[in-house]
Amino acid sequence: MIEQNNQLPNELHTVFKELEILKHLRNANIKKSDTLPAKDAVSRFLNHSKFAWRRFLLTFSASAIQKVSTLTDAKRVRVFIVDDSMFDRNRSKKVELLARCIDHSSLKKRFYKGFRMLTLGWSDGHSFMPIDFSLLSSTNAQINGISEGIDKRTSGYKRRVEALQPAPQHIPAMLTRALSAGIQASYVLMDTWFTQPPLIRAIVEQGLDVIGMIKATNQRYVIDGQLLSLKQLYRCAQLAGQKNGVLRSIHTVMASGVPVKVIFVQNRNKKSEWLAILSTDCTLSDQEIVRIYGMRWDIEGFFKTTQSLLRLQKEFQGRSYDLLISHTTIVFSRYIVLSWQNRCNTDDRTLGGFFYELCDEIQDLDWAVALQQLVELLQDTLKKTNSRIKTMIESQLQQWIASLPAYIKAYLPISFCES
Repeated sequence: MIEQNNQLPNELHTVFKELEILKHLRNANIKKSDTLPAKDAVSRFLNHSKFAWRRFLLTFSASAIQKVSTLTDAKRVRVFIVDDSMFDRNRSKKVELLARCIDHSSLKKRFYKGFRMLTLGWSDGHSFMPIDFSLLSSTNAQINGISEGIDKRTSGYKRRVEALQPAPQHIPAMLTRALSAGIQASYVLMDTWFTQPPLIRAIVEQGLDVIGMIKATNQRYVIDGQLLSLKQLYRCAQLAGQKNGVLRSIHTVMASGVPVKVIFVQNRNKKSEWLAILSTDCTLSDQEIVRIYGMRWDIEGFFKTTQSLLRLQKEFQGRSYDLLISHTTIVFSRYIVLSWQNRCNTDDRTLGGFFYELCDEIQDLDWAVALQQLVELLQDTLKKTNSRIKTMIESQLQQWIASLPAYIKAYLPISFCES
């Protein structure tokens, strides 16, 4: 019985203890019974509609982020990243809330059956942690609806209702939950699909700044009382000397009343074209805006890892929306564990007090090497002097060495001390 209950490898057992995963599961009302599991235990577990999976992921990621933040310099930029990706279920027909979605990442409009996985993540430029997600369906292109018999008081039913709401409505609520959990960040990074005036204003009102790419749409910007399109704004912007790819920049105000700074950078794929990046923090330099926006690609690496290595969408097959939520949460949790382990293996500060003792030891060794090199230099010099001066200098050095503390003597060459 004991061997059956202790099947975790030592590495994972340590991580479970460090990140207090069991505590977060209990807080989300996810508990195990004392009896041995039946054959359908996994199925019942994944399809349970009363488990608060969102609460578990939020508290788990917040705890991991807090540990990572202690290893990060206070001056280092921390960001929230919002993006969506395909949740493909093309071979399915009866999956709950299945919809016909558009793949925005492809050059041509490509339709697929499944969901849009809207994800909120956190990054400090070194570690990425997923915080929250929603599997979005559609009211207009819906294939299947909500299954009958779902208890409307459960967490599962509430997430089903949320799945039918537009993506921009989810983001402010996601950020509110993240901030309430104690997760700290200064900027929200988004791509062109989300950098819209109403959403930007809602985020700014939460005390966060937005940095996002924008494209030429009906959106207008105010310059000297005139409403200009993005292309007209480019012609009004000042030249930036093409430093680090930045072509032009300009301070303006969105039609919604939010002051912003817009910079235009060269499109690396088509050098005859430009791309525009917007920042609600107008104090940032052009280069800093580009650097911070570059952190958005952390979530692209996350999507790639979860889909190709952690078997998102592929590990379990089922028809209920609860199974999709639980499976996705488990995959996100795996990524948090891997991200924490990677940080521990690449950041020596995870050694705690031993790290600082090691730093002191390295400093001592550097000093000791310098001292030994000095003594060796003196030895070489004495060989070139006459015997009377050599005897006098050696006598003075022996007296100086005798007065040194024992731990310093240990670093000196033994041959010289004995000469």
